[in-house]
Amino acid sequence: MRNPTATLLGWAAALLGAASILLLALAALGFRRDWWPVPRALDLAAWGAWASAAGVVLALVALIVWLLRRPGGGWPPLLGLILSLPVLLAAGAWQYATVTTPAINDISTDTGNPPVFWFTVTPSDYPARNAEPQRAAYPGVRPLDLPLPFEAAFSEALALVEARGWEVLSADPSENQIEAIARSRLFGFEDEVAIRVTPAEEGEGSRVDMRSRSRLGQIDRGANARRIRAFLDDLEARAAD
Repeated sequence: MRNPTATLLGWAAALLGAASILLLALAALGFRRDWWPVPRALDLAAWGAWASAAGVVLALVALIVWLLRRPGGGWPPLLGLILSLPVLLAAGAWQYATVTTPAINDISTDTGNPPVFWFTVTPSDYPARNAEPQRAAYPGVRPLDLPLPFEAAFSEALALVEARGWEVLSADPSENQIEAIARSRLFGFEDEVAIRVTPAEEGEGSRVDMRSRSRLGQIDRGANARRIRAFLDDLEARAAD
């Protein structure tokens, strides 16, 4: 015999989970298609997070009811939990990053002489006030020394930028710098990237510095530091091949 209470609660949780996924997808799609601005997209995503939280609660209650009363009706609560968890976990990770990362959105491997944006919408210098919180939060963001001559290092850096699908704004070896636009995976938020390649002071190697900043918001939740570390790690691996 089926457990009607567990089944009903499970289906309600499943509907909330499906709604949460739909709201998040709609928020991202609408922003990418210019249907609405960032505040509206984030509002829709927030509603999706609340729907997922409600779905998880209902699914857990349904599972408890099913375990107490048995038999039958166990799979709708499980389905509700499966559909509700992804958006809730994503929202939890977003909130965790918000409270555990500094309120800055401009990161550079060289805080004393950072790369300067020249070809972006709003060229500007690296904010000096960012240096101390950046060093405290992201000690692994450092320049990369490559055992390659300047020309080869610049070519490898540009090839990696293109392989990542970033929009190249400038790539002039005479200026020692590449500028590009990187976009976040889900919403397509635009971040500005500058990669400076210079010959090593000693020997035939090269030094690569990188700066990444978000165009939107005052906090990047660690996204720019992650982008820099991932790019330089991959560039180092390419140079070693």
